[in-house]
Amino acid sequence: MTRQISAQSSPRKFLAQDFQLSTWESVLSYFEQLSATEITSLEDLILFCENRSELESYLSENFAWRYIKMSCDNQNEAHQLSYQQFVNEIMPNASVFDDAWNKKVTESRFISELPDTGYAVMLRGMKKSIEIFREENIPLFTELQNLQTQYGASTGSLMVEIDGEEKTLQQANAYLESTDRTKRQEVYEKVSGARLAIQENLDTLFNQLVEKRHEVALNAGFANYRDYSFASLGRFDYTPADCFEFHEAVANTVVPIINQQAEKRKKALQLEALKPWDKSVDVLGRKPLKPFETGQELLDKTIQVFENIDPFLSNCLKEMVKLNRFDLDSRKGKNPGGYNYPLEESGFPFIFMNAAGQVRDMVTLLHEGGHAVHSILTKDLSLNAFRNFPSEVAELASMSMELITMDEWDQYFQDPKDAKRAKIKHLEDILDTLPWVATIDAFQHWIYENPSHSVEERSKAWNRIFSTFSDSITDWSGIEQVKAKLWQKQLHLFEVPFYYIEYAIAQLGALAVWRNYCENPSQALNQYLDALSLGYTKPMKEIYATAGISFNFSQTYIAELMDFLVEKINQLEES
Repeated sequence: MTRQISAQSSPRKFLAQDFQLSTWESVLSYFEQLSATEITSLEDLILFCENRSELESYLSENFAWRYIKMSCDNQNEAHQLSYQQFVNEIMPNASVFDDAWNKKVTESRFISELPDTGYAVMLRGMKKSIEIFREENIPLFTELQNLQTQYGASTGSLMVEIDGEEKTLQQANAYLESTDRTKRQEVYEKVSGARLAIQENLDTLFNQLVEKRHEVALNAGFANYRDYSFASLGRFDYTPADCFEFHEAVANTVVPIINQQAEKRKKALQLEALKPWDKSVDVLGRKPLKPFETGQELLDKTIQVFENIDPFLSNCLKEMVKLNRFDLDSRKGKNPGGYNYPLEESGFPFIFMNAAGQVRDMVTLLHEGGHAVHSILTKDLSLNAFRNFPSEVAELASMSMELITMDEWDQYFQDPKDAKRAKIKHLEDILDTLPWVATIDAFQHWIYENPSHSVEERSKAWNRIFSTFSDSITDWSGIEQVKAKLWQKQLHLFEVPFYYIEYAIAQLGALAVWRNYCENPSQALNQYLDALSLGYTKPMKEIYATAGISFNFSQTYIAELMDFLVEKINQLEES
């Protein structure tokens, strides 16, 4: 089936075509109009949902652009003030209406007549939102939103000097692939030193975040913020107990493999002690891979990779290019990390990242490109509730794209041997991903189960948890303080708490998608795109089933997928 892209966004039916948000008062009349709506028929109920969706989609995109501009230039005061205005003025006033609107829908006598597709999932989420909503939490959410922005401002401005030139931390990390061990150590210590220079500030910030998040949970009637988060994130398909089962499964099945990989690396490099700065260099002493020079070259090559798989995929990115929806190169004053930000009214998302010429950057754009395809496939669904899929589904889209594109990675390299090296590196990185996700997730459980902990207790807990899921070969002697603060580099802990286990669930799903793709590319690709096209109109397990895979993270399943992954690595090494 040939998939088509609708380049035009739907015309507004509720908001005036020329409406532009300036202040809360400028949009208040639309909120009041929705609140006054009487629902006397099924048609009224559906129209109310559509009008609400249109208003929320507009506000979502307005907020998105403020965040995007701030993260692209975090030293720009005007961008910061614009973002803060939305957080401090628009967001808290708008959120007051949510609970009443949810009740207006869920208490309507017509909900039993709503179509099956989408509405049942939406109503389930609305009922959970009603259950946990507390008006006294609104000002706390505003405080939290403001506090969270401090992390990007603090870390995004960090720079180190290498060979007389200032580098962002993302650019500096490229030197960790250098075959000169002295240079690797020098750069590692400079980057670590830059992070440690702000460790106390980040500890103080994190203490404030934990305290306020715990207060939110208590207000909503939960024992801790972990339990509140599971409810607010709409985790209907798994529980904290399932997460603990995942942690144990990773410790039993994946950690032994990464121990073997670390020992193999130590021997290949002929080292007495394997240090953290030895983890990225090529074990055969080959120069670092350079899949691209500039962000534009990276984008051009990625569009060609997508074209070779299916023209629909490349057309998604081409349409985004026309709309200027990319900011890819690393520079000073730019937030760290990368994201695909959905733009709900116009439908075409924005991709942000910090490219520095590494294989990891190449994979990042493929990853965010998967998110972008997902956004575009679902942009014409009738309600924003149908387009706001859970992270376990969103990350399935992105992580699967990393793997199903692998046969086309020759586009990034002149020498096929380099492409093979990149594939091996990526698959080995997946082996590292699962234990790291388990580490961050287990750490978050401990944090919020023990909200009054001290900084010292937090460091002890981190070291214990980190040791459980990391290899026992790497030598951290002499840099214990660096190890104790490794968690501070994880943006999610500061900005999107409990959003991390999703990466593991989706990574397992992506491996299963790729396994299907290796057996039958056409069928697997169609199943994958069909699943993404559902948005959030079906429960998560049904979406995974549509993709031809299981929603499963048991020890047996993880062991099975790890066997497949190791086999693929071995095949590449032997070929």
